[in-house]
Amino acid sequence: MVECEINGESKSVEADGATPLLWILRDELGLKGTKFGCGAGLCGACTVHVDGVAVRSCITPLISVSGKKVTTIEGIDNSGEHPLQRHWINSRVPQCGYCQSGMIMAAAALLGSVKSPSEAQVREEITNLCRCGTYNRIVEAVQAAAKDMSVE
Repeated sequence: MVECEINGESKSVEADGATPLLWILRDELGLKGTKFGCGAGLCGACTVHVDGVAVRSCITPLISVSGKKVTTIEGIDNSGEHPLQRHWINSRVPQCGYCQSGMIMAAAALLGSVKSPSEAQVREEITNLCRCGTYNRIVEAVQAAAKDMSVE
């Protein structure tokens, strides 16, 4: 039994501790916003936060989140009003959409530690892959959200 907090709610999960967190989130808890991409921690589609740090949930064993706080895309702002979510739309970032939740989670972690990131910092810190190649729009959205978040 692994006890943790997921999106602000205490959860007790009975599963093999080696099970990747991704499958617990999707299959056991029904949180489908976190996507499976590569299964090797390379693409970032499965990015979530563990105690505020962006991690690839496909390679994060369930046992490693025992006693910790996990935030998925559903927990960032379920209403869709987080500055990143708004600017993602305003900057026309989504194309196919598959990487979007992981990309937003990576961006949110960056903005949690760097209040006003440069273009170089965004490109260096957000290592998620986007098949549609909207990287310039991603940088634009992250920097616009950073400005909004600094005045809130």
